[in-house]
Formats: sequence, structure tokens, C-alpha cells
Amino acid sequence: MSSIELTSSQKTILTALINLFRESESAVKGEDIAEEVNRNPGTIRNQMQSLKALQLVEGVPGPKGGYKPTANAYEALDVDQMDEPAVVPLFHNDERVENTNVDGIDLSSVHHPELCRAEIHVQGSVRDFHEGDDVQVGPTPLSKLVIRGTVDGKDDTNNILILRIEGMEAPVGDAAH
Repeated sequence: MSSIELTSSQKTILTALINLFRESESAVKGEDIAEEVNRNPGTIRNQMQSLKALQLVEGVPGPKGGYKPTANAYEALDVDQMDEPAVVPLFHNDERVENTNVDGIDLSSVHHPELCRAEIHVQGSVRDFHEGDDVQVGPTPLSKLVIRGTVDGKDDTNNILILRIEGMEAPVGDAAH
């Protein structure tokens, strides 16, 4: 997949579209996007033409019409399409990281308790995380799992943090057991 270089204005509009689409699960009107990003609806319409040409947006005709992000839009912004965009908070040195969501937790080496690592897939940048920083992930929506650990490594390009797990807890008497 060749990566598409978007202007910051296109990125802003596409991100707004994806977020609004996620909330409403139906086509999003240009006016709503304009309001969200504080631009004039005419500007949005022009930008949508270029985003359509890039196949990042599809127009939906009719009274309930508007715009929908295509699967490419998520790739262009490097966002995974989640069926359920659950909010899993991420804390960095005890501070909640804003505008970031955890969209995957991979406990690859749980059967080696002495090597307990978790791969945390983040929507958002991991640039500000450094080795040895304290991180807490969760509680997750279903099992209310909370993972605490320190950063052991990271992959900036794929927004992955590798944590050395120091503690995991889920509420006792919960379905997680």
C-alpha cells in the first residue's frame, strides 16, 4: 500500500469525518464537518472532491446523504477500523494521555511469567514514551482489566509500546475469571 501524503487540512477533515461517522454510523453532512473543524462548508466541499479523487471518501446521495470514509481513509490516517471503538485509557507516568486510545493488547509471552511483556497497540503517537516510563493501560471495557508496567521498547512507525508487566488486575468475582 503506497502511503498517501495528505495535507494537514485534509488530515483534519478526514479525522473529523471518521470521528463523526463513528458516532452516527451514517453518512456525515459537509456542514457537520465544517462545524467540527471550524471551516466554511464550501472549503469542505472542495476538500471532499480531492479526498474522493484519492478514494478516501465516498459521497452518499439523497436526503440522508453526505460523506463516508472508505477503508483507505483509515489506512491513510493509520487508524484501524474497529468494530467497537472502545475507549481503553492509557496513562503515562500517572497522567491520562489525551486523544489516544488503545486498540489492541497482545500478551504474547504470558506463559513465561518471568518474561511478562505486553504489546500495546495505540491509536495516536507513542513518540513521547521512553524506556523505563510507567504506563497503565485500562480498565478495558469488558473484563475491566488493568495492566501496569514500564516501557521496555517501542515501535514508532506502528505505534506499539512494549511493556514489561508489573501488575495485572481484574475485579474479583468478574466474568474475567
